[in-house]
Amino acid sequence: MKKLIATLLILASPGIIPTASSQKTVGLAYGNFDRWTVREIKESGVIGGNVRYLYEIAPGDTIKGDIPYRRSSQSPWRTSNVLAKVSGITKCSVTVFPEKRGNGYCARLDTRMETVKVLGLINISVLASGSVFLGEMLEPIKDTKNPLAKLNQGVPFTGRPTALILDYKFHTDGSPNRIKATGFSSQKTIPGPDFADVTLMLQKRWEDADGNLYAKRVATANERFGRNTPDWINNHSIPIHYGDITSDPAYRPHMGLIPEEDPYWGRNSKGQMVPIHETGWASADEQPTHLILQITSSYGGAYIGTVGNSLWVDNVKFQY
Repeated sequence: MKKLIATLLILASPGIIPTASSQKTVGLAYGNFDRWTVREIKESGVIGGNVRYLYEIAPGDTIKGDIPYRRSSQSPWRTSNVLAKVSGITKCSVTVFPEKRGNGYCARLDTRMETVKVLGLINISVLASGSVFLGEMLEPIKDTKNPLAKLNQGVPFTGRPTALILDYKFHTDGSPNRIKATGFSSQKTIPGPDFADVTLMLQKRWEDADGNLYAKRVATANERFGRNTPDWINNHSIPIHYGDITSDPAYRPHMGLIPEEDPYWGRNSKGQMVPIHETGWASADEQPTHLILQITSSYGGAYIGTVGNSLWVDNVKFQY
């Protein structure tokens, strides 16, 4: 790798080794979405026994059987495709797909409704947004409670990029409201249209003697897409803002610190999953230790969105 690129981006995780696309940008590993692992899983007979295919952004391979998957040791990415085992029933949710684009592939992220009905045993409908993110998923999923606790959010990272670059296109039906469907309670209408969402956070994390994780926010980037774009928007730039941005004209309330009552989770040095307590804003010149990046077809959080939303994304890079 060119010496210039090596000095621009120092990544502390072997799964996120960058690739150079020019002297000004650095692509995230597997961020061109050309390589995928396919998981072949047969669902329980009581719900039809169908074979489902779950796709992960990782070296090309096929994994057969209902084997829990966190993420590849070579790729920093995980998708919202997930294996669930609820009340002894094996069920898959598939919301992220590879799709042909030119000579390679892109990722298509869909918002869908997943339904499981077994007379006298289980009857649930869950709204699932298509997401790709850096980190890992704790499988199998056994319930719909506290969904953020099932995600190990973020990867080690010490770079200071100025922007996130990506190609995208987006489709929505323009519904004025969204749906909330958690599985075991009645569906609710949530006012307001849906948007696709790209969120990036750089954090400086530390751990105390008891294994609790803390962080300060070093930098923030966010953009929401709500307009249909039938053609690709290439090399779209999302600026990354450093330090306390609450007085910045680009600041929006959803770009603030992660609320203590609904924290992201991470794995501590003891191998335990614990909440990450984001305690404040770091100085603008602070060096981060971790990168959080999530790209999703619906912005409202777990179980909220508009069925039929689709976001296509490709060529995720950093600009310096």
